[in-house]
Amino acid sequence: MIKGVIDSDRHVAEPLSMWKEYLPEELKHYAPTLRDQNELIQLAERSVKYGSKGSTPLLPQIMVGEHPLYYKFSERAQIEVSLQSQEIMGRTETASTGAGQLATMDEMGVDRALIYPTDATFLVNHEKISPEVSAAFAGTYNQWAREYCSADAHRLVPVGVVSRHDPDLMLEELMRIHRWGWRNVLLRPEKINGRVLGHPDYEPFWDACEQLGFSVALKSGTHLYSTTIGLDRFESRFALHACSHYMEAHQAFLSLLESGVLERHPKLRFAFMEAGASWLPAWLFRLDHVCYEQMPGELEEHVQMEPSEYFRRQCWIGFELEEPGLQEVVKAVGIEKLLWGSDYPHPDHELVYAQNLTSDTFSEAELKRILTENPKGFFRM
Repeated sequence: MIKGVIDSDRHVAEPLSMWKEYLPEELKHYAPTLRDQNELIQLAERSVKYGSKGSTPLLPQIMVGEHPLYYKFSERAQIEVSLQSQEIMGRTETASTGAGQLATMDEMGVDRALIYPTDATFLVNHEKISPEVSAAFAGTYNQWAREYCSADAHRLVPVGVVSRHDPDLMLEELMRIHRWGWRNVLLRPEKINGRVLGHPDYEPFWDACEQLGFSVALKSGTHLYSTTIGLDRFESRFALHACSHYMEAHQAFLSLLESGVLERHPKLRFAFMEAGASWLPAWLFRLDHVCYEQMPGELEEHVQMEPSEYFRRQCWIGFELEEPGLQEVVKAVGIEKLLWGSDYPHPDHELVYAQNLTSDTFSEAELKRILTENPKGFFRM
């Protein structure tokens, strides 16, 4: 069994009550609430529509004011997710406290973990709230996560959340968590409040991240009340989930590249998480040989070398142990750029125990490097 495994992508399960508890007094009325969806008439109607599965009690709908937290989350999809939630209820409960998280890490053979939010990124980036409320949600989550990780400040490494609604407010929150000693921050890759990642308004934020030594993790999620890829053309969770994490990662790198963020900030570090890695070689090939090679002068001020060189210089990528094409990923960017994460406690990943971590792609020495040394490099541990 590999010792010292670091989980680069592990989540909390935020208790809904914590928002009202931790929000500033004058903003407590913005705390999300629950709407019951299981009145007898609703259950009866769903049973007629969907048969036996229709009698499944749905999870309460989380509301942000008059709007649902999750966008385009169909009734049929909610039935399936509610069934999944029954199966992983124990996981969710343990992930709601730092002590519970540590217990599952012990069970799974994980030494240290990067701790990410679950509902908080949907709240903070909800397009129907004001910049001030968005920033308050970010600050509230970070305060709660600070206490959560205090259960073992060495083993539980928090990844902070900032609001992209207002660039000035996102910079304020970055400085606050920097004073706590945090060095990692999470951003959604979507277009938020009219701005893509490469928008000029974010330049002071990128300056600060580079100067303060922050590493930036990027990850999308299905059903954000915003502009995630796929929302303009698909309705099913199946299709939206296929698009969100995977395709937003492509666009995130392209935005940072095309805008010159990577050129202007050579010490900035980005990790593309929860989107797999096998897409990367083909995307870099296209950017290098179809786009940059044919039009090198169009962006000469912002892109002064092949796109793949920027990735190798300052980007990392999460991967799935069982996905195909990993050797091509290694050829493209190097084995030192791979990060593994369990995505615990979310239901779209099986529980993985360190003693069972094996790979047909990597030798034991390579796998040990990926699981222990690579995350130390990116997350500045």
